[in-house]
Amino acid sequence: MTDPSPPKQAIRLGVDIGGTFTDVVLEVGASSYSTKVLTTYAAPENAIIDGMHQVCAKAGIAPGDIGQIIHGTTLATNALIERRGAKTALITTEGFRDVIEMRTESRFEQYDLNLELPEPLLPRHMRYTVPGRIDASGAELVPLTKEQIAPVVEEIAAAGYDSVAVGLIHSYLNPAHEERVREVLAEKMPDAMVSISSEVSPQMREYERFNTVVANAYIKPLMKSYLGRLKGRLADEGVTCNVFLMHSGGGIISLENAADFPVRLVESGPAGGAVFAAHIAARYGLDKVLSFDMGGTTAKICLIKNQTPKTSRVFEVARTYRFKKGSGMPISIPVIDMVEIGAGGGSLAHVDAMQQIRVGPESAGSEPGPACYGRGGERPAVTDADLVLGKLDPDNFAGGSIKLTRSNSETALQAVLGDPLEMDAQTAAFGLAEVVDENMANAARVHAVENGEDLSDYTMIAFGGAAPLHAGRLCEKLGIDRCLVPPGAGVGSAIGFLRAPFSFEANRSIYMTLDAFDAGAIKTLLSELQQEATAFVRNCDAHSDILSEFKVYMRYKGQGWEIPITLSEAQAMAPDAATFQRLFEAEYAKLFSRTVEGLDVEITVWSVNATTPPAAVDPVAEAEQHRSATRHATRALYDPAQAEAVEAAVVRRDGMDAGHHIAGPAIMTEDETTIIVPTSRTALRQPDGCIDLRVKG
Repeated sequence: MTDPSPPKQAIRLGVDIGGTFTDVVLEVGASSYSTKVLTTYAAPENAIIDGMHQVCAKAGIAPGDIGQIIHGTTLATNALIERRGAKTALITTEGFRDVIEMRTESRFEQYDLNLELPEPLLPRHMRYTVPGRIDASGAELVPLTKEQIAPVVEEIAAAGYDSVAVGLIHSYLNPAHEERVREVLAEKMPDAMVSISSEVSPQMREYERFNTVVANAYIKPLMKSYLGRLKGRLADEGVTCNVFLMHSGGGIISLENAADFPVRLVESGPAGGAVFAAHIAARYGLDKVLSFDMGGTTAKICLIKNQTPKTSRVFEVARTYRFKKGSGMPISIPVIDMVEIGAGGGSLAHVDAMQQIRVGPESAGSEPGPACYGRGGERPAVTDADLVLGKLDPDNFAGGSIKLTRSNSETALQAVLGDPLEMDAQTAAFGLAEVVDENMANAARVHAVENGEDLSDYTMIAFGGAAPLHAGRLCEKLGIDRCLVPPGAGVGSAIGFLRAPFSFEANRSIYMTLDAFDAGAIKTLLSELQQEATAFVRNCDAHSDILSEFKVYMRYKGQGWEIPITLSEAQAMAPDAATFQRLFEAEYAKLFSRTVEGLDVEITVWSVNATTPPAAVDPVAEAEQHRSATRHATRALYDPAQAEAVEAAVVRRDGMDAGHHIAGPAIMTEDETTIIVPTSRTALRQPDGCIDLRVKG
């Protein structure tokens, strides 16, 4: 008698569109099937449909059997970086037309005399003003009437704009004027898409808020069109289940919410990876984890403490100056806090004016891809260096779906790096790999220092198609003793989508000092935010319990930035000034090793995150080494720590059982990635399939 097929709701699909590959993971009950297909830039939904058919064929099911799809994408990010969004206008308050161009007037590189600030997303002629004024307390200082708004809207309509952003001063306290502008836009431009800052990002600091609403309006037509096409293509394939989107804060929202607030999708792919790493950390009971996600275009590094990724409410897109903080476009939304650098498998190398090898941020992507793909690429990428150094098998890349040509890599390396620097192709490949590894290590060091952390106490969790190739060397550089490479590492973000809860975070800026603490107003405000966030989650999940996480952002009076303070529900619903002060001082001392006597404390932002309960986690009973893994072959592998080629054992990951181990140098192969075990490490397979890299001895 055969087992009955799993119920439809137990069949879930996770899809991650990256800059090079689109990763697709299908879970059928306890079984998992995955594939990687090249991203189709012109119509990204094509790669999703192709990948979906591949995994459904592996599982022996029809696409119509899928019960839920969770999707994350870099499309929103790429549209902002490449400046290819809709024709967008900004309506703002008189006197504030140039806020997004003036920025904060900070010099992110103070010693560069030729410093050029990034251009705003919208030039000055696309920014319009209306009279009227809300003051800093939320009261109407100068009225704004429909008759005053109408001529501005008529001018915008005549210019043929597709999307309009509305960002008025202090609207986060009182949205009445913004809502009035939206009403006039709806009457006179019914086909235009409208975004208002009091809904997109109701937070103080007009530069960040205006930038965020402009970014939302700029990508809204593109994302709405794409999500509509995707839903239509899935329906054509007989897939009628709900489609949900991963958002930047590490949770899932409905397709309709994602279409209204696409700016919340800007970091959706990397957020899925952080959720994946947090899930692994929970299985192993690890409280200090460095998540390392390296794909085809970028590498992402995130600190995960107590099995929870670190979060923030502002991040930057498209940094233009050596990935320097302050040189990008600030987006003020809830987001998992990570550092992202242009160091993926497709990142291109060149020699700069100082005769130094530089890697990224430009990427070969999937079209044409690295030189070894044989699709017309003539410049060397990180993948070309990995191939020449022996890390990759040219006949079994991406499960054998892409054949790599080593001679193309050698030619590109020699022409672009070798000839200018007078070195052979292998030395050029070594130089390229060391530069990209040091870039990533340095980014991790800076991120750790900024957060007051010592990485030697951390365990690395590596995933993404390129991360297992570089994780061992990165651990050597960072002094990290242990690295876990989970099963499905090559498609980790897509798996993370399937582990994420439904969640939504509601924020509001209301200024208050502890000296003027108003417990009643605070309880009302947090209750309203809880209801708002819960309503979004309930749209996605009609039956599950919903938990609430409360945060307030506090600082000493006169300081320029706040730190997040977490409240329990009891503390939020019975607010007390002494409790707030105690929690703030404890967190402040943890960050800065001291508190400041005699200064009042300010609260600037209030936040409630509603989330469904996290999935249950089964702890792993860690294995002991008991047998050496079977070696299938040997291959010459360049070991950068020794600066020479060594003979490395080649083993199949799927041929290792729990307790099987192999001492480095070794190469572990699987369909979606390759794990490099340096000479300094040994690798052990754990019962859950993780490969555990540790320092020898």
